[in-house]
Amino acid sequence: MELLFELILGFWIIIPAYAANGFATLARGKRRIDFGKKFLDGRDLLGAGKTWEGLALALVAGTLFGLLEVFLYPTLNPISLEAGFSLQEISILSVFFVALGAMVGDMAGSFVKRRIKIERGQPAPLLDQLDFVFGAFLFASFFVQLTFLSVLIFLIITPFVHLLACFIGYKIGVKKVPW
Repeated sequence: MELLFELILGFWIIIPAYAANGFATLARGKRRIDFGKKFLDGRDLLGAGKTWEGLALALVAGTLFGLLEVFLYPTLNPISLEAGFSLQEISILSVFFVALGAMVGDMAGSFVKRRIKIERGQPAPLLDQLDFVFGAFLFASFFVQLTFLSVLIFLIITPFVHLLACFIGYKIGVKKVPW
């Protein structure tokens, strides 16, 4: 029962991050967040894949999915209480910051990839799948009480969820590569 609770709790917190991360690529933006600037090593700061349009769509999508959670909270929490646990109440502010944290984590991952000379679109196993999760949970920790087990569960399952979502995105034509 505890594992189920931790899975539900983690999912409850991470939904806005998953939405933000998934929708960001759909924007096909042109205005780069790094303004085309180079870092000290002469390489892109973040790269052409990090755009203001993508960030905006990610924040809107993550916040909207989070608002759905806020709306459903009064309905779902009594059900969870009957099962012996309580979901943490979330707010509009907290879901926005979880989505923002996901995007900050994703940008940090891009920054690291550029520093270690991995080009845009090239795989960086685990970094590609977990950067946004670390950012989301970090920002979420300011609003909700995280448990080690919830975070661990999502660190384990997110790479598989991410790879499946990327493969689907590739097959339907919204991603250029299947990772």
